[in-house]
Amino acid sequence: LDAATGKEIWRYDPAPPREVEAGDCCKAANRGVAYWNGKVYVGALDGRLIALDAGTGKPVWQTMTVDRDWPYVINGAPRVVKGKVIIGNSGGDIGVRGFISAYDAKTGKQIWRFYTVPGDPAKGFENDAMRMAAKTWTGEWWKFGGGGTVWESIVYDPEIDLLYFGTGNGTPWNEHIRSPGGGDNLFTASIVALRPDTGQYVWHYQVVPGEMWDYDATMPLMLADLTIDGKPRKVLMQAPKDGFFYVLDRETGKLISAEKHVPTNWASAIDIATGRPVENPAARYPDGKLVRVQPGSFGGHGWYPMAFSPRTGLVYLGSTVNSQTYGDDPADYTFQRGYVNTGACSACKGEVSNPILPVEKKSSSLLAWDPVHQKQVWRVPHEAADGGVLATAGDLVFQGGADGNFAAYNAMTGERVWSAPLQNVAITGPISYSAGGEQYVAITVGRGFSSLLTEGPIPYPALLPNTNRVVVFKQNAQGVLPKIAYTPQPLPPAPPQPADDKTIAEGGHLFNRYCFVCHGVDAESDFIHPDLRFSNILGNAAAWASVVEDGERKSAGMIAFHDVLSRDEVEAIRDFVISRSELAKRVVPLPRAEAAPSQ
Repeated sequence: LDAATGKEIWRYDPAPPREVEAGDCCKAANRGVAYWNGKVYVGALDGRLIALDAGTGKPVWQTMTVDRDWPYVINGAPRVVKGKVIIGNSGGDIGVRGFISAYDAKTGKQIWRFYTVPGDPAKGFENDAMRMAAKTWTGEWWKFGGGGTVWESIVYDPEIDLLYFGTGNGTPWNEHIRSPGGGDNLFTASIVALRPDTGQYVWHYQVVPGEMWDYDATMPLMLADLTIDGKPRKVLMQAPKDGFFYVLDRETGKLISAEKHVPTNWASAIDIATGRPVENPAARYPDGKLVRVQPGSFGGHGWYPMAFSPRTGLVYLGSTVNSQTYGDDPADYTFQRGYVNTGACSACKGEVSNPILPVEKKSSSLLAWDPVHQKQVWRVPHEAADGGVLATAGDLVFQGGADGNFAAYNAMTGERVWSAPLQNVAITGPISYSAGGEQYVAITVGRGFSSLLTEGPIPYPALLPNTNRVVVFKQNAQGVLPKIAYTPQPLPPAPPQPADDKTIAEGGHLFNRYCFVCHGVDAESDFIHPDLRFSNILGNAAAWASVVEDGERKSAGMIAFHDVLSRDEVEAIRDFVISRSELAKRVVPLPRAEAAPSQ
């Protein structure tokens, strides 16, 4: 886009096959591109790394970075370091072996690859780091892939000449399946440093040894020079999902400090001498029991960008207090390549076995954190902490959020000094740039449904237009966003009465294993994908089976499930969704459509 006017210059769509998204752990997403020497580099969902001419948007080269026989995808941003494009991948919740690779920025030729978990010992190990890591695993982890994917958070320090990245959770989440004899399971949930020229291992710090709560360490890594105990230190900082804020020596990987920025009950503290968490054993979920753990897999701090101001010395980030129930998968676990393989129930129901663990009420906020003294300076409550953060030299902190507004805060006090409506949710990080001697602040918005799209409440569900867009601000601008129109959507014809409670419960278990990634836990959609409670084929068993079992809509991203689901199981899922549809009708009364004639 023209940075001053927004006029489109070129557009490129990598056009991955739609069915790839159905096998993705995180839905179709892209967290950014890299630029170097006249080229733009982007990762495609199907695993391709693509170099585009920055002036025309035409592809210069592309290379497949993953084995398509395994459910790898790319939704993270590449980085360019010393003429090399560095890229990782996603798929840890489904079952892959994580790795990070370097490609020649001019040609796309692979230069090196570093695996984050060891492979089959019978086939030998790629390097001494994998040989060391294998000693921390038990069982036959390589059959599950192991996880530890590098799906975001790649940074480079030119002073020390080290490349840093964070890794994700293990596969399956449940360590009792993944590594039944225990062990730290390196390098899952870790921060790793390599030599960028060769991919040689230098050091690692494992945030959560033997992780089993989806506590990725792929959250943003931030490099800074701080004065700690009167001495200058080159540090690396991270606030991952587990609820602690970590400060490491980026030359050695040694832990300097770690404190909670949200309440936690899985660990009481991080032992500075050992670098390991002081873990509460009651937070693990053995023998089919349910436990309530804080934070949950969407708590602490997610992938959303945080910011550091050298002027204030503070780090600014979205911070979420929440909890989640975990438990062994209630069915006998079988690894199924291409499907979610957590080994833990995703929508656990039943009596929690550890009610003594403290759990605080869910909340979100924009947090200003002092990394030297490891303490909160100020906190502004929010509806949700999804929005990325930008700090400027004008002592402002910008953040867009779930309330549909873009706001600027005083970096010292947290006072809101400016805001503007976005008409939708912003989860990305804003940027500031200069064009023609003027300063601009830009943010991308669009996440489907928002009650702030129009004045007044929106009936649920509603047909919403595509409001994904870039919104740019500058001082004294006079632009006004147009109102967004919508069309209320009536409920489909009444489906038959659902089956017995046992069948509904079985359908719910199957739904929350195979369908929730796209269609929401308990069939409560996020509006990015169809809300099945209001599907017009819900009342037609044959039509339902043709889609779910046979893959009639594969080209639209709805893959076939005949290889893992029987016809009776497909019908049980339909019965479950019907029961959820009946509940939704009682919660949100809407006009019902007339029954369509038979066709």
